[in-house]
Amino acid sequence: MIQIPDARSTATGLALLLLPLSAAAATLSLPTDARIAVQTVDELIIEDGSDRRDDILLRPVSGVAESSHTLPEYCVVIADARQEGARLRITAKALTCIETSGDDSRVYSGEISAAAYELDDSYGIAACDSGRCSLPPDHAFLLRLADEVTIEEQDNPSERLNEQRRQADGSGVANPIPAQRPDPDDE
Repeated sequence: MIQIPDARSTATGLALLLLPLSAAAATLSLPTDARIAVQTVDELIIEDGSDRRDDILLRPVSGVAESSHTLPEYCVVIADARQEGARLRITAKALTCIETSGDDSRVYSGEISAAAYELDDSYGIAACDSGRCSLPPDHAFLLRLADEVTIEEQDNPSERLNEQRRQADGSGVANPIPAQRPDPDDE
């Protein structure tokens, strides 16, 4: 005998199936050991006498075969770099991303723990010679996450302003529809 579930159990089951999808839409998640391709925003130079630089900026790079995951296009990663012999040791500590879809945007900002690896999977970046390190912004390398990253969507005040501007019924604060008024030149 074939049993047909009632509408209530079908709706409940469907809602439970869709719940992780909607929850995931408001979360930026990356697993432990995820490999993300990045580059420095500006050239990184460490000279003799200064063996480290704090708060360097990195940006994601797409199309690198060695990466296992990608970040949204508009991201910045904050990292620290220090010289160890002929290599730079770069450790990432924070990231901020803006993910856009049409007129909508989501902002994610949080802490991460990741170390830099060359594309050949060697630890650190081969960028030092005779006590001087130079890493050009076109040099792609990988950040490997030490821990799983789960960052919830942040409040986005500009998104609320954009929603108000897009309102078409005249109640939008920043871009209301003009009221019906007589033309002053017609008098």
